[in-house]
Amino acid sequence: MTQNIYDTPEFFEGYSQMARSVHGLAGAPEWPALRALMPDVRGRRVIDLGCGFGWFCRWADEQGAAEVRGLDVSQNMLDRARVTTQSPRIHYERADLEHLQLPVSGYDLAYSSLTLHYIEHLADLFATVHRALTPAGHFVFSAEHPIYTAPAQPGFVQDASGRRIWPLNQYALQGPRTTDWLAKGVVKQHRTLGAYLNLLIQTGFTIRHVEEWAPTPEQLAAQPALAEEQDRPMMVLVSASRS
Repeated sequence: MTQNIYDTPEFFEGYSQMARSVHGLAGAPEWPALRALMPDVRGRRVIDLGCGFGWFCRWADEQGAAEVRGLDVSQNMLDRARVTTQSPRIHYERADLEHLQLPVSGYDLAYSSLTLHYIEHLADLFATVHRALTPAGHFVFSAEHPIYTAPAQPGFVQDASGRRIWPLNQYALQGPRTTDWLAKGVVKQHRTLGAYLNLLIQTGFTIRHVEEWAPTPEQLAAQPALAEEQDRPMMVLVSASRS
């Protein structure tokens, strides 16, 4: 089963105070880039894998989706999502993405935000998503970039001249990484960028766009703290479609 760190009080309290938890999509600096990858969802069936507080589900509903299904392993997340959702077209469900079953050709768009780096058996999940999409259906996701997940002790350091450096080690060694982020013992799955992309291709997806996300000049002017995101990619954004 996927590690359910979000239902531990310490982690959930810290996560609830993050900008993207308080302000939703507006608090996620990568959202404009992700939104640009999104197909028209009007009249479409949408599924969110790792829906969290339901921000994307509500956005898809506001854009005119016919049906939106949000899945998450965390009961805390789902409870918050249900409290803040009124639309009868949105349905939330507790599910472990490691053992997911979905209807064949049941969705036109599958979306996932910063969830896939927690999944150990990603090939199985990609195969499930591929079967669940209609022909030419879209799969849009973000994940922590492999440069971000690779280090044994992730974090910036300064070199002798004071420059900010992201030390990179164990990049080619794929597998679990245990880090302390909001709580101790958070397990993430490190994969190379090639592994993500080749797995999509092997599953039968056509890759449409890959972006190693960095803030725009306009974002940097509005939020100078984002400057460190220029020193290493924290996220990778991918758009693919069912072949």
